[in-house]
Amino acid sequence: MRILVVEDEKDLAAIVKQGLEEEGYVVDVAHDGEEGLYMAENFPADAIILDVMMPVMDGLTVLTKLRKKGNTTPVLLLTARDALVDKIKGLDTGADDYLTKPFVFQELLARVRSLLRRKGDVKQAVIKIDDLEINTASHEVSRAGKVITLSAREYALLEYMAYNKGAVLSRTDIVEHIYHEDKDMDSNVIDVYVNYLRNKIDKNAKKKLIHTVRGAGYMLKGEEE
Repeated sequence: MRILVVEDEKDLAAIVKQGLEEEGYVVDVAHDGEEGLYMAENFPADAIILDVMMPVMDGLTVLTKLRKKGNTTPVLLLTARDALVDKIKGLDTGADDYLTKPFVFQELLARVRSLLRRKGDVKQAVIKIDDLEINTASHEVSRAGKVITLSAREYALLEYMAYNKGAVLSRTDIVEHIYHEDKDMDSNVIDVYVNYLRNKIDKNAKKKLIHTVRGAGYMLKGEEE
């Protein structure tokens, strides 16, 4: 399961991210509302933890824009305001739950689990690119019906490319969006992981899906793109 944390307090965001990752979740982090809105729209999450008071764009504005565009991802609002009127406003804007700061992480975790259970009856998202299938809930990958075993890093790279199918992704894009813990990673390491993926995804297939765009980066592309 992928969780998006939108929180401008960087220390708190780091603590929440680490705690959720220790529970097995994949976590993306944004530090202002504008970045959070972009990530919510372009890198779908299973749940969003959204701070209310943030620079650039506040959390309620982010939530309003998401709901107007039909985004139904469960949202847990975080705020230092504990007045009933503030809670009502947040819920009426489209939030699914509301947690007041400061909070105990175990309560946050329980509320996240509750949001994900509510979403459980929604059909799991399966990305299909030609005969390649990626189940973003179970992380199962197959091509032409044959199951492909990937490492966590290989899967993260494939999922990111799949969500951006048909688009050229630079090495810097890949490092910044899926390898947050290794921001100083040599971009050439990305070439290594792309080659690992090619050996598993394309090696025995007539049609190649992973393409190199010279001087720009990589692209996952099927016949329809």
